[in-house]
Amino acid sequence: MKEKLLSLYHQHKLLSFCALGIVVLIPAGLIIKGRTAQTTYLTATVTKGPITATVQATGTINPLTTVPVGSFVSGTVQFIFADFNTRVHAGQVLAQLDPTLYNAQVITAQGNLDNAKANLNNLLATVDVMKADVQKYQADLAYQQASADRINQLYQQGVFSKDQYQLQQSTLGQAQATLTAGEAQVQQTLAQVQQARAQVESMQGQLEQAETNLKYTTILSPLDGTVVARNIDVGQSVAASLQAPNVFTIAQDLTRMQVYASTDESDTGNIHVGTDCTFQVDAFPNEQFHGRISAVRLNAYTVQNVVTYNTIIDFANPDERLLPSETAYVTIPTGHADNAIRIPNAALTYTPSLGSSQLQLLYKQYNIPAAATSTHLGGWQVVWKYGPQQTPIPVAVRVGITDYINTQCLEGNLQENDILITAEMSSAQRASAAPGLGIQRPGGGGAARPGR
Repeated sequence: MKEKLLSLYHQHKLLSFCALGIVVLIPAGLIIKGRTAQTTYLTATVTKGPITATVQATGTINPLTTVPVGSFVSGTVQFIFADFNTRVHAGQVLAQLDPTLYNAQVITAQGNLDNAKANLNNLLATVDVMKADVQKYQADLAYQQASADRINQLYQQGVFSKDQYQLQQSTLGQAQATLTAGEAQVQQTLAQVQQARAQVESMQGQLEQAETNLKYTTILSPLDGTVVARNIDVGQSVAASLQAPNVFTIAQDLTRMQVYASTDESDTGNIHVGTDCTFQVDAFPNEQFHGRISAVRLNAYTVQNVVTYNTIIDFANPDERLLPSETAYVTIPTGHADNAIRIPNAALTYTPSLGSSQLQLLYKQYNIPAAATSTHLGGWQVVWKYGPQQTPIPVAVRVGITDYINTQCLEGNLQENDILITAEMSSAQRASAAPGLGIQRPGGGGAARPGR
């Protein structure tokens, strides 16, 4: 829809440029027939006054911030507590999904956590027992080592036999082996304790996840605002798989809004942040609303081979009369001049129906520079005065801003009330068109005049 409106806008802009130059001027014509007149000139008068250049654009009204509210879990909608246009506050309940499944998951996760904690406690108690046994084994080893040393000394003195000596050495070895095995069991059980602790942490995480999922069955508003869209109904299944489905859309503040105006790349050079502008909407066709440009966004897009930028216009909407997505018809001033010499636009498009050599002779006679006749560099163009001898006289002018009806004259031999030719008619054309041109426009203005 936006692309269609933009296309219509461009057509309207072109047609309005042509139409305003003709519709305003032609009814002002007054045919004055000369005895030998072959050509009749339509004319318009140079005026002096203010002129404002504008850019016309269409756009849509949008809230400053629009937040989609999603559901992080799947389930069936059990209750809905907010509808379209409902004003909500941050943390307010918008909807409730059926929590039965998620309650069961919480209970299961809690049971798994309790079991993991019990297993950890049992292992810790086992470690304590094993450590006590190791202390006994260490004491027994110390006793057997002392006995072995004493028997070895007496064996060297011949008090004990070799069999008694070897028996004590065997007992000492058994005590050492028992201690080593006990210490190994302690280390093995400590490793199991670490695994049990990790299991407890894992079960704790699963419980927290289950509790979070249960909490997500209650859909809350993330901010203060107004519900502008509701995409669910009671009994509807919500499936949250790869991404959270959008169940509500909330506009943060409808008392401050923006217009996203589509502007041509050819106009962006004259559009500046901070410029005050006006717009109208279809809902209130006789009212004009005011805003200020806050940005020209750089993410251009192309519509019908025309590069377009979004110009953002901030405006106040205290009574909330203007609604999101309404079409806005924007007028952006790009230049203004007071007491400007104003050339009717139709005069800038007129060239006498003379041969090329005749035109060049006239340009040379009146010192018209090439920049005005061909290249138009620096804004130079040619207009044609209605001369005292009923002949067109070329005048080089450097033009400035335009309001699509008149164009500012920056340089050139033009003064207020000078008469410029805007079109011409042959005798045959005059005969067929004269009845419609014989009325002078109220308030004066241009006329249709004879030429030689």
